[in-house]
Amino acid sequence: MNGLLRRLVGGDESRTRVGLFVDGPNVLRDEFDVDLDDLRDIAAETGDLAVTRLYLDEHATPGLIQAAEARGYEVIVTSGDVDVKLAVDAAAAVVDGTMDVLAIASRDTDFKPVVETAGKRGVRTLAIAPGEHGKSDALGNAADEALVVDA
Repeated sequence: MNGLLRRLVGGDESRTRVGLFVDGPNVLRDEFDVDLDDLRDIAAETGDLAVTRLYLDEHATPGLIQAAEARGYEVIVTSGDVDVKLAVDAAAAVVDGTMDVLAIASRDTDFKPVVETAGKRGVRTLAIAPGEHGKSDALGNAADEALVVDA
């Protein structure tokens, strides 16, 4: 009965659920020229996007926030440390089973513990770097897969 119910409502438990967490201040910089659509498309190649979040600090412009929301991102603006909020939210999503793959777009080694924790819980991990000179070797090495966004 559950299989029939899933088919009737369009659900498919075999689909891979991806959580994309983007470290805005470290990725959306002029020197990297990273496009939000490209980040989303890279993560979507792995499976269905279950979470698509962009983390920004209080200096984010209204135009950036609107553009991100128009591209399907849930925008989280924090007056505190963006890294801490992103890491806590990503860890919570891993623990509550929201996703099968954790994708973090950042150049920051601070996310290595989250990636390692996800891996220990059986969640595949993907580190997305904003350009070759913006990648963190430590983050990439901790992840199951590491990709570089070409500008």
